[in-house]
Amino acid sequence: MKQSGFFDVEERLAWLSGLGDQLEVFCWIVDFVVFRPDLNQALAYSAGSKGGRRPFDPVLMFKILVIQTLNNLSDERTDYLINDRLSFIRFLGLGLSDWVLDAKTIWLFCERLTQAGAIERLFDRFDAFLSASFF
Repeated sequence: MKQSGFFDVEERLAWLSGLGDQLEVFCWIVDFVVFRPDLNQALAYSAGSKGGRRPFDPVLMFKILVIQTLNNLSDERTDYLINDRLSFIRFLGLGLSDWVLDAKTIWLFCERLTQAGAIERLFDRFDAFLSASFF
């Protein structure tokens, strides 16, 4: 086995891009930031005056749901694969040393969006981005 090089991760990501990384294409097509207002409204996080840990970025969390839905993954498998796959890490804008959410956090986020009645609306909007770009 050869020793790891300084540019190994970048070279592997370039190789994945050459193979047609679907998630990378989504990043070009879909402006995920436009989902932030709808996500913030549906989640209705408090101002943080009571203390506690800041919530995870809702756009990051929505992108996790996109990965999960596209690949038909359980929360536990999503947690594992985000830690395992470079394409998932890149899509989420994470680095190799970044902490990844656990399955329970993913479940709670999805549950909160479902209870707010926002999940279907968000994915309809995501689908509209994809449909508009392929025609």
